Amino acid sequence: MNGIKLKGMGRCVPEKIVTNQSLAEIVDTSDEWITSRTGIQRRRHCTAETHTSLCADAARAALARSGVTPDQIGACIVATVTSNTLVPSAACLLQRELGLPTDIPCFDLNAACTGFLFALHTMECLLNASPRKFGLVVGCEVLSRLINWEDRSTCILFGDGAGAAVVECRAGWPSIGAVLGTRGDDELLRVPGVETGPRNFISMEGTKVFKFAVEIVPWCMDWVLQKAGITVDDVDFFVFHQANARIIDLVVRKYRIPPEKYYKNIAEYGNTSAASIPLVLSELQDLGRIGPGSRILAVGFGGGLTWGGALVEFA
Repeated sequence: MNGIKLKGMGRCVPEKIVTNQSLAEIVDTSDEWITSRTGIQRRRHCTAETHTSLCADAARAALARSGVTPDQIGACIVATVTSNTLVPSAACLLQRELGLPTDIPCFDLNAACTGFLFALHTMECLLNASPRKFGLVVGCEVLSRLINWEDRSTCILFGDGAGAAVVECRAGWPSIGAVLGTRGDDELLRVPGVETGPRNFISMEGTKVFKFAVEIVPWCMDWVLQKAGITVDDVDFFVFHQANARIIDLVVRKYRIPPEKYYKNIAEYGNTSAASIPLVLSELQDLGRIGPGSRILAVGFGGGLTWGGALVEFA
């Protein structure tokens, strides 16, 4: 199978900034309590922005950065759990907004916070069967619409945003070597569906999710490295799902990853679920810390339960 590489990244976040201090005015919490336990200081919440507008602005930025035009796209996947409507999908609305070809598959993918990595692997498979060799992968969430403002354990965590990637599939390129897994669990992290009525709030067993994360992230890393036949030293950059700064710190210490090889933006955006990893990639590309030839090990985990890792490179 031919592999894919990242051509260009883009991102979009809402204008409204919600600080820890502002949350302390409506729930029993404090800036110190939130920061010390999660690393989060601010997050963005939509006001005028919509799920579609976040997707579209992030995608346009990725297309511009990659030099790829909408008519060259062979497939479009939006990883999300918060689309405006179940039907039409967020990807279908994005297809219309961008003027993508009408003879390509466009669909949403729900793997919670691991969604972007699931979507990258799926896109690699799709482009191997497509005459067009560029794909658009977007991770987008408007999690603010699912927040229970009376639950201080969850309302402090989540933010809105979108990150997008244009990828290229070419003969001779290695596969991203994605390792993906699932374990059905509707208790640790849950967003009720339409059958429960209008109050579909996020619920989470924070301590248990933390324990799951600190076990599964190293497992994913080891699996990806073994599959690729490389070591930690062969990786240029590590990108982790931004769920909790303490989880990242534990992994960094375990593998002795130097500061110049990883990045945290959770302080600014909180947990943006499927948008988390592409937001980091987009910021790093703009900062010039990753670019053509960079080899990146990305790892995510989320509700479902889901987890995954992949070794991605920039073209």
